[in-house]
Amino acid sequence: MSRLTDLIAQAKFKDDKLGLELEREFKALASRRSFGLNFERHTPETVELPGRPIRKGDKVRVLPSRGSTDKGDKRLWKVTGTTKADGKRVAQLDLIGAEASETQAVPVEDLIVVAEFRDYIYPGLVSTGKVERGGDKPFHTVINGENFHALEALTFTHRGKVDVIYIDPPYNTGAKDWKYNNDYVEGDDLYRHSKWLAFMERRLKIAKELLNPSSSCLIVTIDEKEYLRLGLLIEQTFPDARMQMVSSVINPKGATRQSAFGRTDEYLFFVMLGEAAPNAVALTNEWKIVEDRRAARLRWAELLRSGSNTRREDSPNQFYPVFVRLGANGPEFDSVGEAYFGEDWQAVQAPEGCFAVWPIRSDDSEGNWQNSAESLRSLIEKGYAKLGRWREGKTAITYLKRGEQNKVEDGIFPILGRRQDNSIIVDDAAYQPTFVPGTQWRIASHNAEQGGTNLQKFLIPGRKFPFPKSLYAVEDALRFFVANNPCATILDFFSGSGTTAHAVMRLNRQDGGRRQCISVTNNEVAADEQKALTEAGLRPGDPDWEKWGICDYITKPRIRAAITGQTPDGDPIKGDYKFTDEFPMTEGFEENAEFFTLTYETRIGVSHNRAFERIAPLLWMRAGSEGRRIDALPGAGWAVADTYGLLTDLDAAAPFVDAVEAAGGIRVAYIVTDDDRRFQSVAQHLPEGVEAVRLYESYLTNFRFAMGR
Repeated sequence: MSRLTDLIAQAKFKDDKLGLELEREFKALASRRSFGLNFERHTPETVELPGRPIRKGDKVRVLPSRGSTDKGDKRLWKVTGTTKADGKRVAQLDLIGAEASETQAVPVEDLIVVAEFRDYIYPGLVSTGKVERGGDKPFHTVINGENFHALEALTFTHRGKVDVIYIDPPYNTGAKDWKYNNDYVEGDDLYRHSKWLAFMERRLKIAKELLNPSSSCLIVTIDEKEYLRLGLLIEQTFPDARMQMVSSVINPKGATRQSAFGRTDEYLFFVMLGEAAPNAVALTNEWKIVEDRRAARLRWAELLRSGSNTRREDSPNQFYPVFVRLGANGPEFDSVGEAYFGEDWQAVQAPEGCFAVWPIRSDDSEGNWQNSAESLRSLIEKGYAKLGRWREGKTAITYLKRGEQNKVEDGIFPILGRRQDNSIIVDDAAYQPTFVPGTQWRIASHNAEQGGTNLQKFLIPGRKFPFPKSLYAVEDALRFFVANNPCATILDFFSGSGTTAHAVMRLNRQDGGRRQCISVTNNEVAADEQKALTEAGLRPGDPDWEKWGICDYITKPRIRAAITGQTPDGDPIKGDYKFTDEFPMTEGFEENAEFFTLTYETRIGVSHNRAFERIAPLLWMRAGSEGRRIDALPGAGWAVADTYGLLTDLDAAAPFVDAVEAAGGIRVAYIVTDDDRRFQSVAQHLPEGVEAVRLYESYLTNFRFAMGR
């Protein structure tokens, strides 16, 4: 190792850039595990940013000529300046990483900006529309952008605040279902597994920063292609978490596999942080492998003790007679005797016309009751004890334990009447038991064809998206972790068709919740469409190209349709929601949603207040995505919205603090200043519970240092 270190030092002396690259690769190799999951991290991922303006200092690629399907020049160039020639902007380019200097001048329209994932970014958001039907509810947000960079943006707004992340990442089937470095990864790529792992690891590491460490859950779906590697990756990325894998049948017909069994299921990894655990929720018996018909009824327990401590001498105070008489319609309670400590219990005389029932076990040995005599008298009086059928002078005695009594007293099982022994008769027709299911799910509503593909046809007719998840499958997976958190924040950074946001809306409707979902997706077009559009002379960034992208063509229209109850053409949606909550789709949801596109700002533009309009949505999201947003710099030097305030002129600090206190419900106060002393002076006068955030220092520091470049 020391020899390698010396050689790297010599390389740095001769060629600093080469030395740094060698050092980076050496550190990557040196940090490899002796055991566990090892894979090539590959060169840093790059992503093309269509539509992003060309600036001096940008990394760019030269695009193929319009109409050409060639991959073109994949080399990276640096923009050293721009000029105008014949009415067009022309960029001067230097080749990056070349041994010999190479330059060229290319029209700006033939260039595309490229971001490498090791580069610093300063993100912003531009609103591209909204739908409002939810009153003062928080907004669901949809971000169109590269999900790695969108996750980085969320480290400023939601670090440690996300309650559940649900993702359905590319399954790496080799069928052009995902891209690495702007190229589709195909089945014959020898590095496709390590590329996929590198791709996932980078995103999971940032996702970990977003999850609430005290209680949160990451849910990842996958199939047999990568589940083993994914499981190891999760264990290494989340060493302190608890992980379970569930098998879920999503295609009962079975997907044909050549020379193999047909695939009917997929897998869900539940990664639980802190105190997170699945909640017991109301479920049908379909969720149980062995159907329990008693689950939907009151459970009457045997009064005779079973299991451990069942002998008379274990609880001598609970060896006593229960006196029963035969009525016209069966046995009835007469009275309860006292604890009997003698040996001749069979000689005890029952009241006239009664029989004595003792705690005698099936092998005729002496046992004991589960309750004292006094407790049983109270149970009989309340109707919480019951006699079985009379058989040859014997009857079984059952009773309701405390939990079952609570179900009666809480009105879950309304009392309809009494039996001849005074035991209660209840209405159990509408009751659904709560429980945590096992790890094998075969649920009809999770069928991806019925709850995914066919449902999508109702919402956005004529628009196809491959393999959408069943809406009800996502809803059920989330319910186990947000049922008791009506204000939960859910994130999906592979949101595709928008199923997760749709599922969150359904959960809100069922219990009046105010949960919000952040959906992140790019605007890629499918592989076949990409070829056709390219041959038609179009490029990414052209309006006629972008309108066919996932976000603009599928995600946004689907979420808008779900809320409004209307298709993209304005027609009422046909069909009904099924299963847990059945109602016509045309009713929509009382929810709010806003759509954004990720932007890339410059450090100097942010620090000089020239990017405020694009930073404003991030400030609003950090404060909860609720109510009014401050979209422009306030002329008065300060402004207060529904959940946050903004101070841009420190001379107006006094009225600002007064307004924050008067408003109530303010969560965050953003204070624009380069002077930390003055920032602290304002912060200490804010009401208790209001978070003070210094702009733009907090924003710039987050992306400059916190991302661990």
